[in-house]
Amino acid sequence: MNLSVKFYRFEKVQGLKIFFLRFFAVGALAAAGLFVTADYARAFDFSDWDTLLKKYVSPVTIDGVRLNGMSYTKLKSDPAFPELLGRLKKARLSDLKEPREQLAFWINVYNILAVKMILDHHPVKSIKDIGSIFKTVWKRPAGEVAGTMRTLHEVEHEILRKMGEPRIHAAIVCASVSCPDLPCDAFFPDRLEHQLEVQMKGFLQNRGKGLRVDRKAGKVYLSSIFDWFEEDFKAGGGVLRYLGGYVSDKDKKILKDAGTRISYFDYNWKLNEL
Repeated sequence: MNLSVKFYRFEKVQGLKIFFLRFFAVGALAAAGLFVTADYARAFDFSDWDTLLKKYVSPVTIDGVRLNGMSYTKLKSDPAFPELLGRLKKARLSDLKEPREQLAFWINVYNILAVKMILDHHPVKSIKDIGSIFKTVWKRPAGEVAGTMRTLHEVEHEILRKMGEPRIHAAIVCASVSCPDLPCDAFFPDRLEHQLEVQMKGFLQNRGKGLRVDRKAGKVYLSSIFDWFEEDFKAGGGVLRYLGGYVSDKDKKILKDAGTRISYFDYNWKLNEL
């Protein structure tokens, strides 16, 4: 056998080895949920935001309320956050082809801009302290997205609420104790349905700020969010009927009772800081 034939066979064997190594590596990444789908990559890559959340969000109790807190001090010194903001400036909204891509994108944007607002004014006791009697924090410029300066009011009321998904109110987080918990994951289009369900269930299971049912008194305590945005739940039969899909059968009876009284938790605007 001449040298050229031997070399050809060697290359063929090595090529097969590399192919199988790559095949199993991709399979392992996909199984671990680390492989980015083509659809997701087409929209916008929030994997760096996902990493930041996992690094700096942890459980904490503030004023007797359990929640996920953010370490703003540590995040402020992480170069990955300004890099993320830089990419958001160049985002192309035309890449968001599907409703789930648009919804996941703007939920992430709201949470990122709320965090940015805090970092821009840190240290601060409450996000509301950033505003003034002339202009609330919600209407102050929060950050540039897709070449346009955005406010939190615009993202929430002019974009997200118009999408007709009431569960956004358990997913967008205004950096406060009484807000829904900041998740430890970014929102992804291919997992959005599951993530919204997890957020709503988690928020309602928090008896300190989401939902508490007093069966003996026939009374329901709710987050003020369900008062402020009651209109967004009308398509689902109203707030109590909608929330009935997330509670036990015994609590569901209370929610369905026409005589049930509703009270709303006082909203704690203190910063959700670790």
